[in-house]
Amino acid sequence: MDVRESVRATVYLDHGATSWPKPQSVIDAVTQALAELGGAAGRGTYAMALESSRTVVRARRSCAALLGVADPRDLLFQPGCTVACNLMLKGLIGPGERVVVSSVEHNAVVRPLAHLERRGAVVDMVRADGDGVIALEDVERSVRAAPTRAVVCTHASNVTGAVQPISDLSRIAHEHGALMLVDGAQAAGHLDVDLADLGADAYAVSGHKALLGPPGIGLLYLAPHLDAEPFVDGGTGGDSASTAMPSERPDRYEAGTANLPGIAGLSAGIAVIAAEGGALRRTDAALISMLHEGILAIPGFRVLGPPPGVPRVPVLSAVHERVPPDRIASVLDRTYGIAARAGLHCAPWAHETLGTLGCGAVRFGVGWGNTEEHVGLVLASLREIVRR
Repeated sequence: MDVRESVRATVYLDHGATSWPKPQSVIDAVTQALAELGGAAGRGTYAMALESSRTVVRARRSCAALLGVADPRDLLFQPGCTVACNLMLKGLIGPGERVVVSSVEHNAVVRPLAHLERRGAVVDMVRADGDGVIALEDVERSVRAAPTRAVVCTHASNVTGAVQPISDLSRIAHEHGALMLVDGAQAAGHLDVDLADLGADAYAVSGHKALLGPPGIGLLYLAPHLDAEPFVDGGTGGDSASTAMPSERPDRYEAGTANLPGIAGLSAGIAVIAAEGGALRRTDAALISMLHEGILAIPGFRVLGPPPGVPRVPVLSAVHERVPPDRIASVLDRTYGIAARAGLHCAPWAHETLGTLGCGAVRFGVGWGNTEEHVGLVLASLREIVRR
């Protein structure tokens, strides 16, 4: 049977961008927050406002339990991982301070660092290898070369799925008096992230990817010994007579009205991960392995990142020697109903490192709701595209 005849609905394989569809419990939590939770959290003592506040407190505790954070007040709700990365970097790195960063970072790190560099910070890039993994000895050599404020690294690549050795990087950073700052957008939910074990001083999290929450919500873990400079000032519901932001967490970093539907939805997503995370991770690992080996078996394809058998998050990018990535993604969508993403994936440094800056790649992200049937359809479709 022609592959196109088996298409009934979109096969979604762009979980590296955002998870979809959301679990029904997440949809219900967002809807309930909009329909029933009046008032702003932390503002007012009437019943609805108090219930809104309790919803935020419960969500923060759930997030802290999942991520191994001892004090929930060190976990800050942000409008997304990008904003969390900006707070982490711009709030902790000043003019003249030096940063060591990997060559496979997302623009959520690259662009804030470029902003800081224009204001006098020094950025030293450590180049990853051909699989997109940085060598510990290269990082240690760079940190040892000059006084360093921070080592900055993604936990897992949004292009290759490669997982970086964050615990070892934290040890190196701390041995030389530097901070360890991590972009965990692709890791939280896909990996068992325990921040107490990882040793990171700050860790930015996306709520709408593997944690299954809605868009517009993220998290930043900020170690208790750090005082990042807030870059958003405004109302917090407490100490309103002062013109300065409060010193207490989390209020210091959560100016403005809380995104209650987003927080409630994230809490529901985390409940799914807490209950089913192990099984979901095993399924995702099996599916991405099946996809990886299947693509390598199609003549002309190169898969970016680590070889089969090396642990990765369920993200995989590939290029073909004859068919451009954007053409592959377009035909997958229009002809076969498969949603995949072609381009540079907001990570030009990573593509430059891997030799694909000029063409980009087509990326497949496996996640909630995907099945072996979906992967089989992708592989059959790719074989037809190449053959034609």
